[in-house]
Amino acid sequence: MDCPECGTEAVTFAVPADLREHIPAGEPVVALCPRCLSFRPAPGAEPGRSPDSEPAFAAVSDAFPTGGAAVPMALAVGLLDSFALYRADVEALVEHVERAGVDPLLVLDRLAADPTVETGIDIPRRRHQLAQLLE
Repeated sequence: MDCPECGTEAVTFAVPADLREHIPAGEPVVALCPRCLSFRPAPGAEPGRSPDSEPAFAAVSDAFPTGGAAVPMALAVGLLDSFALYRADVEALVEHVERAGVDPLLVLDRLAADPTVETGIDIPRRRHQLAQLLE
């Protein structure tokens, strides 16, 4: 599935049932663009899988977490452009990331520094807002 914003192939992935309440419309499959970080439901799409059966989040960034932190981090990143609207959901998703042993603020720092990410989202500002929320 190509991103309608920039044409880059998006990473599609299944959203576990316990995380669907934190995304708009509770879609079971969503897509995150590795270039512009646009996020959208992907009804009818098959979740992209790497050979080890995990979504291919390395396409977003080498610094992207794996394992139990990957999907909640992807969802949180996807909601950053509407942070004010989805503040409680982003906070809940970030808590999942932290419980999985990953520092979500560090992931945002690395995304902001990644030269392949060309997003309209002000990641440093969103990181600052998220840090204030987590204090």
